[in-house]
Amino acid sequence: MAANIFIDGAAGTTGLEIRERLAGRGEFSLMQLSDAQRKDTRVRAGALNDADIVILCLPDEAARDAVALIENPAVRVIDASSAHRVAPDWVYGFPELEEDRRARIAQARRVSNPGCWPTGFLALVRPLVRAGIVPPDFPLTVSGVSGYSGGGKAMIEEFEAKDSPRYVETVVRTYGLTLAHKHAPEMRVHAGLAHAPVFSPNVGRFYRGMIVEVPLQLWALPGKPLVLDLYGALAEAYRGEKLVDLDHVDFYMALSKAARRGEPVDVPRPAMTMPPQSIDAEMLKLTNGMKLFVLGNDKTQQARLIAVLDNLGKGASGAAVQNLNLMLGLPETAGLV
Repeated sequence: MAANIFIDGAAGTTGLEIRERLAGRGEFSLMQLSDAQRKDTRVRAGALNDADIVILCLPDEAARDAVALIENPAVRVIDASSAHRVAPDWVYGFPELEEDRRARIAQARRVSNPGCWPTGFLALVRPLVRAGIVPPDFPLTVSGVSGYSGGGKAMIEEFEAKDSPRYVETVVRTYGLTLAHKHAPEMRVHAGLAHAPVFSPNVGRFYRGMIVEVPLQLWALPGKPLVLDLYGALAEAYRGEKLVDLDHVDFYMALSKAARRGEPVDVPRPAMTMPPQSIDAEMLKLTNGMKLFVLGNDKTQQARLIAVLDNLGKGASGAAVQNLNLMLGLPETAGLV
């Protein structure tokens, strides 16, 4: 029997993308309300309580209000807002982040969908903290650039609606200047850090896609790790993952272990082992995966860790569908690859 899914906020950017990914899949029956019905609290509350799984694509306060309307204990929720991402009674919906995370998501009644910036940051940093390479109290920074769709309807209007008084012609804009961005607590908590990173987000004149970068001064880390040590920790964390890609995993893991032992590498060398000369923020647009890069120089003892993803894919709607699949016992990447 098809599961009843209600997307509350289905007319927004994330909601529309989720609906598109679920369209045509026989495992789901999508509940829909008219514009008038969505504005009727009684009708909307009925839909929230009649669904098997509710997906919230709302502003934070509206998401909290929606959860308060759910009285049926059988209803399960995926919240795509940032309202519950550090709430202790919600499961953080990043399946690849921890060994037990898939099992927890599969059993959860309440799942919080990760933010797009934290998805890139955590993918890069959490394995290094877990491996002891980056201490929990180490000062970190994270920056990058995202497509303007990440700002929702208001920002899309700024960049696209030339007849709007909100329209801007800027190419790149930096924001989060108060250093109190709502993503910062999410990054700190789920990376296992004592302090939030200094977060410098930027938006560019392109619709979707993003680069998230974490620079590291390797000489300042306690163990003075090699670049290959970083690569080895990430390779170990994401071996076999379908939606998180790290090139040449087997080769670099062997190289990293051999370097620590002072031994030669006894595995076939990939055809391409040179680092890229540039990385495009749009390289994964319209996909649901994420690509990680470990770039560095052991002579200067510096590294740049970079994640590329679609802010509307793995950074939002694709992640919600991935969590939905897990919660219903379906193949995790169904409808995504």
